[in-house]
Amino acid sequence: MVNGRRIWLTGASSGIGAHMAQELLEKGARLALTARNLQPLSALSERYPGQVLLVPGDLTDSAQVRDIGMSIAQTWGALDTVILNAGTCEYIDADHFDGGLIERVVRTNLLATGYCIETALPLLRAGSRPHLVGVVSSVTYWALPRAGAYGASKAGLRYLLESLRLDLAHEGLDVTLVSPGFVDTPLTAKNDFPMPMRWSAPKAAQHICQRLEKRPLEIAFPTPFIVLLRLLASLPKRLQVALGKRLARNGEKTKS
Repeated sequence: MVNGRRIWLTGASSGIGAHMAQELLEKGARLALTARNLQPLSALSERYPGQVLLVPGDLTDSAQVRDIGMSIAQTWGALDTVILNAGTCEYIDADHFDGGLIERVVRTNLLATGYCIETALPLLRAGSRPHLVGVVSSVTYWALPRAGAYGASKAGLRYLLESLRLDLAHEGLDVTLVSPGFVDTPLTAKNDFPMPMRWSAPKAAQHICQRLEKRPLEIAFPTPFIVLLRLLASLPKRLQVALGKRLARNGEKTKS
């Protein structure tokens, strides 16, 4: 049951995170909401009085993350669920490769999530039926052109969470990975390429929230897209490269 659970949700100001926040609040959860943009979080706090704890901040700053943890601990004493949803995406232009782009994306998607896990685990250990949830990506199943920074950061996060699942199992602390396909969000609105089988953010949020209560190892969607990616990943490597090259934009300027 979600009702009354103390949940920390990051990346809660827009996209999937914002719609997940509303879904969980409607079900009676108490949410600690984190994002850099405070205004959408404040609107939820006004709409659901007594259910929302505002803990905004920059998750790439480990000191701010520790402060967020202290605020949660002082107010609630513990957490029952942590949903690490915050992330970013920038695309690589191989003609003008930028190592700084890799650093920015990895810092947000992997390192910042590590800071959050460090802060979250003591609070989860003090909670009820603790559950750690991390949003990775279906792009980790099969390499796509230009997605090297995003895919690498999410692949690293996938490995981190799957490894932690083994280390935390003896404590009864469950770990769930969320692997979305293409979803309409402010982030994907910048994409200048087709996004097959795209879902709306409300649909994706509802799908995730409905399944979290069962604590699956992974929530991956939409199913046909996931099956396709896994099938492509099972092909001989040279055939994978041949197919992937057809998607590449050789000589065309990349937007990021």
